[in-house]
Amino acid sequence: MSVKIYHNPRCSKSRETLKLLEEKGIQPDVVEYLKHPPTTEELTDILNKLGLQPRQLMRTQETEYKENGLDDKSLSGAELIAAMIRIPKLIERPIVLANGKAAVGRPPENILNIL
Repeated sequence: MSVKIYHNPRCSKSRETLKLLEEKGIQPDVVEYLKHPPTTEELTDILNKLGLQPRQLMRTQETEYKENGLDDKSLSGAELIAAMIRIPKLIERPIVLANGKAAVGRPPENILNIL
């Protein structure tokens, strides 16, 4: 099984999710998304698999969210996706992809549904 985790090593939930995968004997492809943000196509695919709108995957409490005017409800999904790629810190984490599905590891046990 191919598993990918969009991971931030400084985030406790991300570390816990990675540990949970490893405890299940899974060695995922680890993408440190702050260094290597997803492409527009990848992020769109993730959103589709999660069944979420772009704003639902954004960390709206981050300073950058308001500083960049992203709380403007008139912004399109494409504009929000572009902002997440430009400022990857705004992407909720961790995200795990497996079996053609996606899950946000908040809490980490959420990912068990897609394994």
